[in-house]
Amino acid sequence: MTTRPPTLVFVHGTNSSAAWASGLTGELTLRGHRCLAVDLPGHGHEAFYPRSYQAPQDLQALATEPSPLSKITIDDYVERVVGVVRRAHRLGPVILVGMSQGGVTLSRVGNAVPELLDRLVYVAAYCCVDLPNMVAYLNTPENADSLLLRVAQAMVADPAVLGVTRLNWRSADPAVFQGVKDALAADFTDDAVRRMLNMLEPDESASIPLAEARGEAHTWGRIPRTYVRFTLDRLIPPALQDRFIAEADRLTPGNPTDVRSVAAPHVGPFDRPEVVEILSELAGA
Repeated sequence: MTTRPPTLVFVHGTNSSAAWASGLTGELTLRGHRCLAVDLPGHGHEAFYPRSYQAPQDLQALATEPSPLSKITIDDYVERVVGVVRRAHRLGPVILVGMSQGGVTLSRVGNAVPELLDRLVYVAAYCCVDLPNMVAYLNTPENADSLLLRVAQAMVADPAVLGVTRLNWRSADPAVFQGVKDALAADFTDDAVRRMLNMLEPDESASIPLAEARGEAHTWGRIPRTYVRFTLDRLIPPALQDRFIAEADRLTPGNPTDVRSVAAPHVGPFDRPEVVEILSELAGA
């Protein structure tokens, strides 16, 4: 009897899209693996670009222009991913991979449909266990070295008012450019950072970092999991990544985390050879 190969399903992070996994899906497909990346609601082909975001920018209007993403919740993200997982599972095992804020969706999907998942893979991602959401981890000692506030220099609106985190990735302010580079892509060339900035989307639902994101022992906790640590990460520092791993292992001592480490900043890029090799190995296993 032939064993069906797994499908790798990728979930992107904040202000991002499925395009961020294109290098991974391309290389893994060429190696014979089944894989696809999901656009979460309001992202990718559904992304919203405010009129005021276009050149010449109207910064005053950009701070107030309404966004449809303000109505999107974590439940919408989970529903989208569960739908993809159900379809992929008809053809064999499913490995669900999440980057950065995508870890929130990963954990919630793991709680919802553990029977459909053969492995969860967190890639420099939030993996909340003891604390309820992403925001709760921001003030922990392990997050002290995070450069999140450097990225926040790009913020042009009040999330509590607009309902979205709106970042002006097209800002001409050199301090914004350097802050984003330091936090997300410290070893990238400036040209590579500019390419990265043009892939990012301005709006993200402000409710996601506040959403309940804890993995539950009786559902999520029974799924084998891998955590890929990015040791040069300045947004989610290695100390915080290690805290996620330790909390998960305490919750499920019979299901310890498979831990891998890659010398990469927060945004990778995710198709670094080391990451490709890890995912190819997991898919082959």
